[in-house]
Amino acid sequence: MRFSQDFAPSGPADRRPGRGLAGTRGPLGVLTAALALALVLTGCGGGTDAKAPAAAAGATADRIEPLTTTPRPRLPVTVKSADGAEVTITSTDRIVPLTGGLSEIVFTLGLGKQVVARDITATFEQAAELPVVTRAHDVSAESVLSLKPTVVLAETTTGPAEAVDQIRDAGVPLVVVAPAKELADVGRRIGTVATALGVPESGTELQARTRSRIDAVRESVPAPADGGEKPRVAFLYLRGSASVYLLGGRESGASSLLEAAGAVDAGKASGLKKDFTAITSEALAKAAPDAILVMSKGLESVGGVDGLVKIPGVAETPAGMDRRIVSIDDGVLLNYGPRTDRVLSELIAQLYPQDGADK
Repeated sequence: MRFSQDFAPSGPADRRPGRGLAGTRGPLGVLTAALALALVLTGCGGGTDAKAPAAAAGATADRIEPLTTTPRPRLPVTVKSADGAEVTITSTDRIVPLTGGLSEIVFTLGLGKQVVARDITATFEQAAELPVVTRAHDVSAESVLSLKPTVVLAETTTGPAEAVDQIRDAGVPLVVVAPAKELADVGRRIGTVATALGVPESGTELQARTRSRIDAVRESVPAPADGGEKPRVAFLYLRGSASVYLLGGRESGASSLLEAAGAVDAGKASGLKKDFTAITSEALAKAAPDAILVMSKGLESVGGVDGLVKIPGVAETPAGMDRRIVSIDDGVLLNYGPRTDRVLSELIAQLYPQDGADK
């Protein structure tokens, strides 16, 4: 399937009513919570070439490439929030995105100068000096409100619910955006944020740029050799400092990326229907991955490849025996946003190193 088809806007956003946003969290919410905990424990466009070669995620993932056209917000605008609320935005002078993925979109739309705070997962260079007011599931309403935001962007995974309520009750426009789970969500997310900030034209431009770049990267996926099978890749979520060792299943959020890279999600293929399950020798043996996908900080947290193969069951898999590990930067791997082409490019480069060298 071409990405131009995947990119079509999905159905209506999740509009489940209720004030308990954290209660609606899905697999990526669980992952975000674990990532935030681990980070705490470890201290941690117009005028652009739409088909410019994708940069390797490991090399340039920490920088945003904004559109070169100047966004011109047309306000006020009233939008439907993913939690069912109707929200009217009258100013984008002081924007607070409460997740790293939303920050990425805002900065890429060209509105970075109006962003006054960040989530701990917004690790890219342009946001590095902003004050941290949230750790995904540990939003500090007082810290957010002290910056006098004119609009706050959250996700259905943002919490605690009391903090979200406190921000809204203070009269600050707060728009909830449905989280991304696959490539098909990229265009919808960009469009939602752009519309809420009064720059739909910039959103359309960024959608087109992102779609074109991802399409171009997908063209580079090597075809399986005659009679060969697609590589089976298991997504492991690791945080050694927090004793978190998980194997991704059908709802982990990684399947779409792996399939776009010409691979098979080993966890999904082995019958894991949940988002994540605890790593066991039995589960890994059934998944039988040829390669293992991990976040870079997760790999570091277990002591690198040497530490990873010591996790029970890993060394006995084809991936463990070959020490075939794919590591992608935490800040971009599952964002499904404007830098997903870079993630996909790096994933392909690491999965098919010989193919890449032959080109």
